[in-house]
Amino acid sequence: MTHRPAVAGAALAVAALLVSGAGAQAPAALQDTGSYLYRFVIIQAAPGRLLDLIELYKGRLPVIEAGGDERPFIAKHSQGDFWDLCIIYPSASFTEYYSEARVAKRDAAAKGSGIPNAEFARTFYSMVGWHEDLYAEGPPLDVFREHVKGAGLAHFEMLQALPGRRDDLIKERQAENVYNHERGRPHTLIFVHDQGAAWDVITLDVFRDWRHFAEQESIPAEVSLAAAKKAGFANPDAIGPYMRTLISTHRDTLGPVVFSGVR
Repeated sequence: MTHRPAVAGAALAVAALLVSGAGAQAPAALQDTGSYLYRFVIIQAAPGRLLDLIELYKGRLPVIEAGGDERPFIAKHSQGDFWDLCIIYPSASFTEYYSEARVAKRDAAAKGSGIPNAEFARTFYSMVGWHEDLYAEGPPLDVFREHVKGAGLAHFEMLQALPGRRDDLIKERQAENVYNHERGRPHTLIFVHDQGAAWDVITLDVFRDWRHFAEQESIPAEVSLAAAKKAGFANPDAIGPYMRTLISTHRDTLGPVVFSGVR
């Protein structure tokens, strides 16, 4: 029981550091959340239909491109939350994505493929047990593409902030990016809710493979301590407890990349 005041004190110290802006300035890519629109489609397949669903999406990729849309990023669950697939559609903006010309081109490509959008939707729903959509603002498309290039493993964190703490949560996510950057680890991309599902913030970091993910265990403790302090945290053990003072819900998922969208 005696450890609780220490944890609470560390969390308050971290909050003071982050609010004051203490710590090193990170590269812009670690600080900015961006205003480019992304659509997340998060899916739990119907029993026995996951492989069919993956093939359905793979078969639709040429139609997506022919319709003038950006290639999606697709990752499959391995560990963590209950969903099976996460598809990220780069969409630029609502105005651009739903413009009359873009909608017409999208419909023409679907009809030209022999599988109009309505028929694709019926097939999709026959393979899906649960799904949710989220529109979120994130980094520019070129930053996203560079981030996921060569990725074999994706790590998603999906968070709901406590009332009034969303901005603090975004700052905490940015500070963790500084921490990982200083340790030589991959940083995350930060996506902030615009419309749709209840998640306030989603972060995505990627790795070459499971071995790359596990390399964090070999980082010397003194390196992690220096990185934490540079990012504005008291120490590495203070990061998780502080983040949990800002959220009501937090879910992690790790899984292989099915399609990166990068040529």
